Amino acid sequence: MLDILGLQFRAALFHLVRSYFCGQDFLEVDTPIRQPVLLPESNITPMASGAWFLQTSPELCMKRLLARQGQNIFQICPCFRADERGSRHLEEFTMLEWYRSDGDYFDLMADCRALVDYVIEGLNQREKYGAIVARSCFGTMVVDKEWQTVTVAEAFSRWGKMPLEEALNSKRFDEVIAIDIEPHLGLQSPTFLCDYPAECASLARLKKEDANLAERFELYIDGMELANGFSELTDASEQRIRFEEELDRIEQRDGARPPMPEKFLADLDRLDRAAGIAFGLDRLLMLLLSVSTIDEVVSLSADDWFE
Repeated sequence: MLDILGLQFRAALFHLVRSYFCGQDFLEVDTPIRQPVLLPESNITPMASGAWFLQTSPELCMKRLLARQGQNIFQICPCFRADERGSRHLEEFTMLEWYRSDGDYFDLMADCRALVDYVIEGLNQREKYGAIVARSCFGTMVVDKEWQTVTVAEAFSRWGKMPLEEALNSKRFDEVIAIDIEPHLGLQSPTFLCDYPAECASLARLKKEDANLAERFELYIDGMELANGFSELTDASEQRIRFEEELDRIEQRDGARPPMPEKFLADLDRLDRAAGIAFGLDRLLMLLLSVSTIDEVVSLSADDWFE
Protein backbone atom coordinates (compact mmCIF):
# COMPACT_ATOMS: atom_id res chain seq x y z
CA MET A 1 0.00 0.00 0.00
CA LEU A 2 1.32 3.43 -0.93
CA ASP A 3 1.81 6.11 1.71
CA ILE A 4 0.64 9.67 1.08
CA LEU A 5 3.85 10.73 -0.68
CA GLY A 6 3.65 7.66 -2.89
CA LEU A 7 0.04 8.42 -3.78
CA GLN A 8 0.98 12.01 -4.61
CA PHE A 9 3.90 10.81 -6.74
CA ARG A 10 1.66 8.37 -8.62
CA ALA A 11 -0.90 11.11 -9.26
CA ALA A 12 1.86 13.46 -10.47
CA LEU A 13 3.09 10.81 -12.92
CA PHE A 14 -0.39 10.25 -14.35
CA HIS A 15 -0.90 14.02 -14.66
CA LEU A 16 2.39 14.41 -16.55
CA VAL A 17 1.57 11.54 -18.90
CA ARG A 18 -1.79 13.09 -19.76
CA SER A 19 -0.18 16.52 -20.14
CA TYR A 20 2.41 15.13 -22.55
CA PHE A 21 -0.07 13.45 -24.87
CA CYS A 22 -2.53 16.34 -24.83
CA GLY A 23 0.37 18.62 -25.74
CA GLN A 24 1.10 16.34 -28.70
CA ASP A 25 -2.53 16.66 -29.88
CA PHE A 26 -3.50 13.11 -28.94
CA LEU A 27 -7.14 12.58 -28.00
CA GLU A 28 -7.73 10.86 -24.66
CA VAL A 29 -10.36 8.14 -25.03
CA ASP A 30 -12.33 5.99 -22.62
CA THR A 31 -13.33 2.51 -23.81
CA PRO A 32 -15.32 -0.33 -22.16
CA ILE A 33 -13.50 -2.43 -19.60
CA ARG A 34 -15.99 -5.32 -19.90
CA GLN A 35 -16.21 -6.79 -23.40
CA PRO A 36 -17.99 -9.74 -25.08
CA VAL A 37 -15.05 -10.67 -27.30
CA LEU A 38 -11.29 -10.21 -26.99
CA LEU A 39 -8.38 -10.30 -29.41
CA PRO A 40 -7.14 -13.93 -29.60
CA GLU A 41 -3.81 -14.08 -27.75
CA SER A 42 -2.84 -17.57 -26.63
CA ASN A 43 -0.13 -16.28 -24.27
CA ILE A 44 -2.71 -14.35 -22.20
CA THR A 45 -5.52 -15.80 -20.07
CA PRO A 46 -8.50 -13.44 -19.68
CA MET A 47 -10.66 -13.02 -16.58
CA ALA A 48 -14.36 -13.77 -16.98
CA SER A 49 -17.04 -11.26 -16.00
CA GLY A 50 -20.29 -13.13 -16.33
CA ALA A 51 -20.56 -14.27 -19.94
CA TRP A 52 -18.16 -11.48 -20.99
CA PHE A 53 -14.54 -10.68 -20.12
CA LEU A 54 -12.57 -7.98 -18.38
CA GLN A 55 -10.23 -6.40 -20.90
CA THR A 56 -6.68 -7.74 -21.09
CA SER A 57 -5.85 -4.44 -22.83
CA PRO A 58 -7.85 -1.68 -24.54
CA GLU A 59 -6.25 -2.58 -27.88
CA LEU A 60 -9.33 -3.95 -29.63
CA CYS A 61 -11.50 -0.93 -28.84
CA MET A 62 -8.79 1.64 -29.44
CA LYS A 63 -7.88 0.25 -32.86
CA ARG A 64 -11.53 0.34 -33.86
CA LEU A 65 -11.70 3.99 -32.82
CA LEU A 66 -8.46 4.76 -34.66
CA ALA A 67 -9.79 3.09 -37.81
CA ARG A 68 -13.03 5.06 -37.73
CA GLN A 69 -11.78 8.45 -36.50
CA GLY A 70 -8.19 8.64 -37.74
CA GLN A 71 -6.94 10.83 -34.87
CA ASN A 72 -3.99 9.85 -32.68
CA ILE A 73 -5.37 8.55 -29.37
CA PHE A 74 -4.21 7.49 -25.89
CA GLN A 75 -5.72 5.98 -22.77
CA ILE A 76 -4.76 5.16 -19.17
CA CYS A 77 -6.88 2.30 -17.86
CA PRO A 78 -7.01 -0.84 -15.71
CA CYS A 79 -6.36 -4.20 -17.41
CA PHE A 80 -6.91 -7.73 -16.13
CA ARG A 81 -5.05 -10.98 -16.81
CA ALA A 82 -5.63 -14.22 -14.95
CA ASP A 83 -2.81 -16.21 -13.34
CA GLU A 84 -0.35 -13.31 -13.46
CA ARG A 85 1.08 -12.79 -9.99
CA GLY A 86 4.69 -12.02 -9.13
CA SER A 87 7.10 -9.25 -8.23
CA ARG A 88 6.37 -7.50 -11.54
CA HIS A 89 2.88 -8.83 -12.27
CA LEU A 90 -0.59 -8.23 -10.89
CA GLU A 91 -3.84 -9.64 -12.20
CA GLU A 92 -5.14 -6.05 -12.24
CA PHE A 93 -2.70 -3.39 -13.38
CA THR A 94 -2.60 0.03 -15.03
CA MET A 95 -1.83 0.34 -18.72
CA LEU A 96 -1.01 3.32 -20.88
CA GLU A 97 -1.71 2.72 -24.56
CA TRP A 98 -1.39 5.06 -27.51
CA TYR A 99 -1.98 4.69 -31.22
CA ARG A 100 -0.67 6.69 -34.14
CA SER A 101 -2.41 7.01 -37.46
CA ASP A 102 0.10 6.97 -40.34
CA GLY A 103 2.96 5.92 -38.03
CA ASP A 104 5.33 2.99 -37.52
CA TYR A 105 7.37 1.47 -34.72
CA PHE A 106 10.17 4.01 -35.16
CA ASP A 107 7.65 6.77 -34.36
CA LEU A 108 6.67 4.90 -31.19
CA MET A 109 10.31 4.61 -30.12
CA ALA A 110 10.63 8.38 -30.51
CA ASP A 111 7.43 8.80 -28.47
CA CYS A 112 8.86 6.65 -25.66
CA ARG A 113 11.97 8.75 -25.37
CA ALA A 114 10.08 12.05 -25.52
CA LEU A 115 7.56 10.83 -22.93
CA VAL A 116 10.21 9.67 -20.46
CA ASP A 117 12.17 12.91 -20.91
CA TYR A 118 9.00 14.93 -20.30
CA VAL A 119 8.04 12.95 -17.19
CA ILE A 120 11.51 13.13 -15.63
CA GLU A 121 11.77 16.86 -16.32
CA GLY A 122 8.32 17.45 -14.85
CA LEU A 123 9.02 15.44 -11.70
CA ASN A 124 12.35 17.21 -11.20
CA GLN A 125 10.55 20.57 -11.08
CA ARG A 126 9.13 19.58 -7.68
CA GLU A 127 11.86 19.27 -5.04
CA LYS A 128 10.26 16.39 -3.14
CA TYR A 129 9.74 14.41 -6.36
CA GLY A 130 13.14 15.32 -7.81
CA ALA A 131 14.86 13.85 -4.77
CA ILE A 132 13.04 10.56 -5.35
CA VAL A 133 14.03 10.50 -9.03
CA ALA A 134 17.67 11.27 -8.16
CA ARG A 135 17.83 8.16 -5.97
CA SER A 136 16.34 5.96 -8.70
CA CYS A 137 18.00 4.35 -11.71
CA PHE A 138 17.09 7.50 -13.64
CA GLY A 139 19.51 9.39 -11.47
CA THR A 140 22.44 7.19 -12.51
CA MET A 141 21.83 5.97 -16.07
CA VAL A 142 22.22 7.99 -19.25
CA VAL A 143 18.71 9.05 -20.23
CA ASP A 144 19.36 12.32 -22.04
CA LYS A 145 21.65 10.85 -24.74
CA GLU A 146 21.13 8.27 -27.47
CA TRP A 147 19.11 5.26 -26.34
CA GLN A 148 20.38 1.83 -27.30
CA THR A 149 18.79 -0.47 -29.89
CA VAL A 150 19.45 -4.22 -29.92
CA THR A 151 17.78 -6.69 -32.29
CA VAL A 152 16.40 -9.95 -30.94
CA ALA A 153 18.92 -11.86 -33.06
CA GLU A 154 21.80 -9.82 -31.59
CA ALA A 155 20.50 -10.35 -28.06
CA PHE A 156 20.32 -14.14 -28.48
CA SER A 157 23.80 -14.17 -29.97
CA ARG A 158 25.25 -12.19 -27.05
CA TRP A 159 23.35 -13.55 -24.04
CA GLY A 160 21.08 -16.45 -24.99
CA LYS A 161 21.78 -19.89 -23.54
CA MET A 162 20.67 -21.39 -26.85
CA PRO A 163 20.43 -20.20 -30.48
CA LEU A 164 17.34 -18.23 -31.45
CA GLU A 165 16.07 -20.93 -33.83
CA GLU A 166 16.38 -23.60 -31.15
CA ALA A 167 14.49 -21.42 -28.64
CA LEU A 168 11.66 -20.95 -31.12
CA ASN A 169 11.46 -24.63 -32.07
CA SER A 170 11.48 -25.76 -28.43
CA LYS A 171 8.95 -23.07 -27.41
CA ARG A 172 11.46 -21.61 -24.94
CA PHE A 173 11.77 -18.19 -26.58
CA ASP A 174 10.00 -16.31 -23.77
CA GLU A 175 11.98 -18.23 -21.15
CA VAL A 176 15.33 -17.28 -22.68
CA ILE A 177 14.25 -13.66 -23.05
CA ALA A 178 13.12 -13.43 -19.42
CA ILE A 179 15.98 -15.33 -17.75
CA ASP A 180 19.03 -14.78 -19.95
CA ILE A 181 18.47 -11.58 -21.89
CA GLU A 182 16.31 -9.16 -19.90
CA PRO A 183 18.83 -8.71 -17.04
CA HIS A 184 21.33 -7.24 -19.55
CA LEU A 185 18.98 -4.70 -21.12
CA GLY A 186 18.66 -1.03 -20.25
CA LEU A 187 21.40 -0.89 -17.63
CA GLN A 188 23.46 2.02 -18.98
CA SER A 189 20.64 3.71 -20.89
CA PRO A 190 17.09 2.75 -21.93
CA THR A 191 17.20 0.03 -24.58
CA PHE A 192 14.85 -1.03 -27.37
CA LEU A 193 14.82 -4.77 -28.12
CA CYS A 194 13.49 -4.86 -31.67
CA ASP A 195 12.77 -6.89 -34.81
CA TYR A 196 11.06 -9.92 -33.28
CA PRO A 197 10.60 -13.20 -35.16
CA ALA A 198 7.37 -13.11 -37.17
CA GLU A 199 5.85 -15.91 -35.08
CA CYS A 200 6.24 -13.79 -31.94
CA ALA A 201 4.17 -10.86 -33.19
CA SER A 202 0.67 -11.92 -34.28
CA LEU A 203 -0.64 -8.34 -34.58
CA ALA A 204 2.42 -6.67 -36.07
CA ARG A 205 3.37 -5.81 -39.63
CA LEU A 206 6.25 -7.79 -41.12
CA LYS A 207 9.35 -6.03 -42.36
CA LYS A 208 9.36 -5.44 -46.11
CA GLU A 209 13.03 -6.37 -46.42
CA ASP A 210 12.68 -9.56 -44.34
CA ALA A 211 9.29 -11.23 -43.89
CA ASN A 212 10.76 -13.47 -41.18
CA LEU A 213 10.88 -10.44 -38.86
CA ALA A 214 8.15 -8.20 -37.46
CA GLU A 215 8.28 -4.46 -36.82
CA ARG A 216 7.93 -4.95 -33.08
CA PHE A 217 10.00 -3.73 -30.11
CA GLU A 218 10.01 -3.79 -26.33
CA LEU A 219 11.45 -1.02 -24.17
CA TYR A 220 13.73 -2.02 -21.28
CA ILE A 221 15.03 0.15 -18.47
CA ASP A 222 17.27 -1.29 -15.73
CA GLY A 223 16.48 -4.85 -16.84
CA MET A 224 12.71 -4.32 -16.70
CA GLU A 225 10.36 -4.52 -19.68
CA LEU A 226 8.17 -1.42 -19.77
CA ALA A 227 6.52 -1.32 -23.18
CA ASN A 228 5.57 -3.42 -26.19
CA GLY A 229 4.98 -1.59 -29.47
CA PHE A 230 4.72 -2.37 -33.14
CA SER A 231 3.73 -1.22 -36.59
CA GLU A 232 0.18 -2.46 -36.96
CA LEU A 233 -0.81 -5.22 -39.33
CA THR A 234 -3.69 -3.59 -41.24
CA ASP A 235 -4.42 -6.40 -43.71
CA ALA A 236 -7.64 -7.94 -42.34
CA SER A 237 -7.26 -11.12 -44.40
CA GLU A 238 -3.78 -11.81 -43.07
CA GLN A 239 -4.89 -10.90 -39.54
CA ARG A 240 -7.75 -13.41 -39.78
CA ILE A 241 -5.26 -16.16 -40.68
CA ARG A 242 -3.08 -15.27 -37.68
CA PHE A 243 -6.12 -15.15 -35.39
CA GLU A 244 -7.19 -18.62 -36.54
CA GLU A 245 -3.79 -19.92 -35.46
CA GLU A 246 -4.14 -18.21 -32.08
CA LEU A 247 -7.67 -19.58 -31.65
CA ASP A 248 -6.38 -23.08 -32.39
CA ARG A 249 -3.86 -22.71 -29.55
CA ILE A 250 -6.48 -21.34 -27.16
CA GLU A 251 -8.88 -24.17 -27.99
CA GLN A 252 -6.13 -26.71 -27.40
CA ARG A 253 -5.33 -25.07 -24.04
CA ASP A 254 -8.87 -24.41 -22.75
CA GLY A 255 -11.01 -26.93 -24.60
CA ALA A 256 -13.22 -24.16 -26.01
CA ARG A 257 -12.83 -21.86 -29.00
CA PRO A 258 -13.48 -18.15 -28.42
CA PRO A 259 -15.32 -16.18 -31.12
CA MET A 260 -13.50 -14.42 -33.92
CA PRO A 261 -13.56 -10.60 -33.39
CA GLU A 262 -15.41 -9.97 -36.66
CA LYS A 263 -16.21 -6.28 -36.12
CA PHE A 264 -12.58 -5.62 -35.29
CA LEU A 265 -11.52 -7.23 -38.56
CA ALA A 266 -14.11 -5.21 -40.48
CA ASP A 267 -12.79 -1.98 -38.99
CA LEU A 268 -9.19 -3.04 -39.58
CA ASP A 269 -9.80 -2.76 -43.32
CA ARG A 270 -10.36 0.98 -42.78
CA LEU A 271 -6.79 1.42 -41.49
CA ASP A 272 -3.88 2.09 -43.78
CA ARG A 273 -0.66 2.77 -41.86
CA ALA A 274 -0.70 2.79 -38.06
CA ALA A 275 1.29 1.93 -34.94
CA GLY A 276 0.37 1.20 -31.33
CA ILE A 277 2.03 0.53 -27.99
CA ALA A 278 1.22 -0.69 -24.49
CA PHE A 279 3.26 0.88 -21.68
CA GLY A 280 3.18 -0.35 -18.06
CA LEU A 281 2.81 2.64 -15.75
CA ASP A 282 3.01 0.55 -12.59
CA ARG A 283 6.40 -0.75 -13.70
CA LEU A 284 7.60 2.76 -14.50
CA LEU A 285 6.61 3.71 -10.95
CA MET A 286 8.61 0.77 -9.62
CA LEU A 287 11.72 2.17 -11.28
CA LEU A 288 11.04 5.75 -10.21
CA LEU A 289 10.35 4.77 -6.58
CA SER A 290 13.23 2.25 -6.49
CA VAL A 291 11.10 -0.61 -5.17
CA SER A 292 11.37 -4.31 -5.96
CA THR A 293 7.71 -5.35 -6.14
CA ILE A 294 4.74 -4.00 -8.05
CA ASP A 295 2.58 -4.28 -4.91
CA GLU A 296 4.50 -1.30 -3.51
CA VAL A 297 3.32 1.14 -6.21
CA VAL A 298 -0.45 0.57 -6.24
CA SER A 299 -2.91 2.11 -3.82
CA LEU A 300 -4.11 -1.31 -2.63
CA SER A 301 -2.61 -4.63 -3.70
CA ALA A 302 -4.21 -8.06 -3.43
CA ASP A 303 -2.34 -8.70 -0.17
CA ASP A 304 -3.84 -5.56 1.40
CA TRP A 305 -7.25 -7.28 1.59
CA PHE A 306 -6.12 -10.03 3.93
CA GLU A 307 -4.30 -10.37 7.24
